[in-house]
Amino acid sequence: MNKMLTVQPLTIEAFRDFGTFAALTPPGATPLVRGETIAFWPDCGGVLSLGPAGNNEVAFGICQVQWRELQVDVSEIHTSTGEGNLPIDGDVYIHVGRPTCDDAIPDELAIFYVPKGTMVVMKPGVWHHAPFATKPGETVNVLILLPQRTYANDCTVREPATPIPFTR
Repeated sequence: MNKMLTVQPLTIEAFRDFGTFAALTPPGATPLVRGETIAFWPDCGGVLSLGPAGNNEVAFGICQVQWRELQVDVSEIHTSTGEGNLPIDGDVYIHVGRPTCDDAIPDELAIFYVPKGTMVVMKPGVWHHAPFATKPGETVNVLILLPQRTYANDCTVREPATPIPFTR
């Protein structure tokens, strides 16, 4: 094969036979969560099918986190699915808690330092929430992997009675 290939623009029409694509933070798209230090766009980068059986489609989302006070003031669980977090352009802290018998945040949580480029996969039922940027003034983009529409179908969010501080 001595044919010369030519780079072409990535368009839905041109790429249709090969798959799909989307900007992970689409211009003008409204995030599901928008706060001073956290913005989250779920299900925004297409869906990856992992095979023919069960709930096997992974949706991609982006969570942008800025430096904020080092305290856990909200947590969430997904009872039927795990979740993947991949900090793309900065390091983050994550909080996690073991699954509970009810929908209450556990008394004991753990905080972990996650270097950029490190995929963390949490088991179903593990308490967690948006990661924390590790440096003041920094914004970190975190790729979130979950089954499509998890936030509509399998998400319990709770706030502790008082925020739980942590230190570096």
